Amino acid sequence: MTNTVIPSNKAVLSALLRADFTTQWRNRKSVVLILLIPIIILISWKGLVDKLGGPFVLSNCITIGLNAVGLMGYSNAVARDRDKGIFQRLRVAPLTAWSIMLSRLTVQLAMILLVTTGVFVAGYYSDGIQLTTAGYITGFAMAFVGGAVYLGLGQAIVGLIKNPETVNAVTRLVYFLFIMVGMFAELGALPKEVTSIVKWSPYGTVKHILSAGMQPGAWTQRSTIELMVTIGYALVFSAIGIRWFRWTTK
Repeated sequence: MTNTVIPSNKAVLSALLRADFTTQWRNRKSVVLILLIPIIILISWKGLVDKLGGPFVLSNCITIGLNAVGLMGYSNAVARDRDKGIFQRLRVAPLTAWSIMLSRLTVQLAMILLVTTGVFVAGYYSDGIQLTTAGYITGFAMAFVGGAVYLGLGQAIVGLIKNPETVNAVTRLVYFLFIMVGMFAELGALPKEVTSIVKWSPYGTVKHILSAGMQPGAWTQRSTIELMVTIGYALVFSAIGIRWFRWTTK
């Protein structure tokens, strides 16, 4: 009679993390694209640094990068793996649901760290934008909060839509709308009514808490309210995504 050895949760999570990071590395072309988009916009906005300030430019570019991580990266990867039956195979293994999702989210947190660091470094060497130590620390913290919004939104989309092609189309549309409407509104190129709406949209609140975080001395009561709204967005999107998510397309 043989004894069945059940691996510990730590061992299972470690194996999943290795597999997910390996998969991310094999898809490094998409990682490079996600990183390049905000950096290219940052370089092209060099002339705005003196007019609108470094935190304004950095916060917009990081927000665009966070959009890409949550919408173009996370949701499409989950939809693709679900369609291939990867989740179904993982679910019949001795794995808990939380360990599967925690591993995926850890990879995305690493992507958020990479994008934020990339923008900060590019801003310093390309545009001469330099923040205080507190500004960088708080900026990273706000980036993780903002990233949770777009990961939650990506989870909501993949939870409500099963077809991977439809998920891909919807995420591209939402990504495009957030970028175009968000950027033009922040630059004052849209009507005041639209600008007011955008300021309290997921794009607007994430951008504003990032900007305020990069200059802690300028943090106001409004910034705190925007932080609370941002956390609210993350919780609502995540709740919808978790509630309606299915491990298979059937």
